[in-house]
Amino acid sequence: MTGFSPLRIGIDGFNLAMARGTGVATYARTLSHCLEQMGHPVDVLYGMDITRYMSPTLREIMFFDRLGQDTPQRRTKLFSARWWQNRRSDLLGEEAVTIPISGRVEARSFISRLPAYDRLFNAPFLFERAAKRYRTFKRFTPVSISNPPQIMHWTYPLPIYLKGAINIYTMHDLVPLRLPYTTLDDKGYYSRLIADLCKNADGICTVSEASRNDIINFHPEAADKIYNTYQSVHPNQKVISLSPEHVEKEIDGAFGLKTDSYFLFFGSFEPKKNIGRIIEGFLEADTQRKLVLVGAMAWKSEQEVRFLERGIQLNRIMKIDYLPETLLGALIRGARAVLFPSLSEGFGLPVLEAMALGTATLTSKEGALREVAGDNAVLVDPYDISAITAGIEKLDRDNELCAKLAHEGPFRAANFDMPHYAKRLESMYEKFLRDYADKNDSRNITSKSK
Repeated sequence: MTGFSPLRIGIDGFNLAMARGTGVATYARTLSHCLEQMGHPVDVLYGMDITRYMSPTLREIMFFDRLGQDTPQRRTKLFSARWWQNRRSDLLGEEAVTIPISGRVEARSFISRLPAYDRLFNAPFLFERAAKRYRTFKRFTPVSISNPPQIMHWTYPLPIYLKGAINIYTMHDLVPLRLPYTTLDDKGYYSRLIADLCKNADGICTVSEASRNDIINFHPEAADKIYNTYQSVHPNQKVISLSPEHVEKEIDGAFGLKTDSYFLFFGSFEPKKNIGRIIEGFLEADTQRKLVLVGAMAWKSEQEVRFLERGIQLNRIMKIDYLPETLLGALIRGARAVLFPSLSEGFGLPVLEAMALGTATLTSKEGALREVAGDNAVLVDPYDISAITAGIEKLDRDNELCAKLAHEGPFRAANFDMPHYAKRLESMYEKFLRDYADKNDSRNITSKSK
């Protein structure tokens, strides 16, 4: 608990409802738990296929039925009741309804997916419809909630605002603009959305000084409304409490791996993660250890994966698509080191997670990743394959270095723990509350003088 008076704060469920976890989903869950610890009631707004015409009981059932499912939006029949409702929403915005959680639905399987919350709301296909309206009409979609939170903290740049609330948007990075060749985003849509948010948002939250500087470089006019809170990690106590013997048993039973016998990368397989250079640098390294890659193929690039199959054939690389949190945690703890020399990150959560679990890391010496790691990692030029190779070989051979990085990692990670995160969030919300009050006072004075 901080000294900040409790406020009702909303977050969106845009990434929380996705079938597989993303970095932004982890960010949203961690944010919700931190807000709860600060004493703030948390509202979460989803966009599932759940309507106001369903009974409260059915809404609860459908919430758990839809959670983690990619449900496509159905085409509506011309002039049907749903079609008219959509046209009304185009004009007046969306109205969210509550999802009452009574406990009648068995939900223990979803504990790791759910955020901390006081109330849950839903507006059907909110995020898809808002994006479509923004592309067509170039305007944001207003959303109404009964007794809205004082602050709506959107965890991603979205063309939506909550009526009756201070609207803050998290911009994790500007990779689609800085490294446009590494993402599949619609660059025109994204660029226009970022510009509109910088102009109209009540506040912009970001997660590193590197990202803050990037946003200011593109939109210097927004400098006063951009606040860096960094991120935090909500550590899995079950993973932390595992004995070394149990870690060994877990990874040997699941993957046939021994502790300290492999290097590890985990994250999405996309060009900005530098997978191609990681694989090439590893295959050129003189090491008997394996490389374990955990993650889904976000989008395929021949440049990125041209050596992947060769590494698998040589039995030097193991690829795993997806793992539950506890098993991934055991894999991190058992690794010689985590390799994460990404080209660009808003923050670099895998580096923080590895340090928090006492595992040595190799990462990029640029931008946010250096901010997170400090001196507690092997830092390399992410564009230089020979530097990545040399870094891997250094970690492979230097037992003293690995032990030092593993020992000091949790102390470095403590700079980003939940209490530190809570203080930064508190300072940000206080700033934006003051700014909002000052702006309204200025408007009132201007109105009275006319």
